[in-house]
Amino acid sequence: MKATFISIIAGLVGFLTGPLTTNPSARNYNQAIIWPEGFHPTESKFYVENEIEIDASPEIVWSILIEAESWPNWYEGAKDVKVTGKNSPNLSQEARLSWKTMGLKFDSEVREFEINQRLAWLSDKKSIQGYHVWIITPTETGCRVLTAETQNGWLTFFEKIFQPKKLHRLHDIWLAALKQKAESAQP
Repeated sequence: MKATFISIIAGLVGFLTGPLTTNPSARNYNQAIIWPEGFHPTESKFYVENEIEIDASPEIVWSILIEAESWPNWYEGAKDVKVTGKNSPNLSQEARLSWKTMGLKFDSEVREFEINQRLAWLSDKKSIQGYHVWIITPTETGCRVLTAETQNGWLTFFEKIFQPKKLHRLHDIWLAALKQKAESAQP
């Protein structure tokens, strides 16, 4: 009885303090992602990874993705997006974006910007810090889009307990909407 209780407590502690992934293959961690210090999935408290095949060129997908102020028009998880930087309203290297997602307001800074290939931003607030990456890989019929995010901070504790699959689900919705928009933009 005592051993069972200890096992349950140990499992619960491991679940609540270790990284969470809702993607079983994500434990392999995509090697194409360049994680900043403290944000590698093995160092973070929360991790999700999603991907989709899109029958549109990387150029079309990229042009839609960097038009951040338009996200609320086609992605339900983004609200009140405002971009500041040299190419605003589009994202660019070192651009900043202020926006709401998952009910929280974030100020994010673009950290990676490789045209038609990769985009990443860091969101940093007292309660939660996140690093969100997009990788676009050409395929024979268009491209594969991978998005991954790691999070740290005390709010991740509650995210794991009360809505552990919400971020993964929202990223699936984001990718599906991106696919629909990109494929309908084809010439």
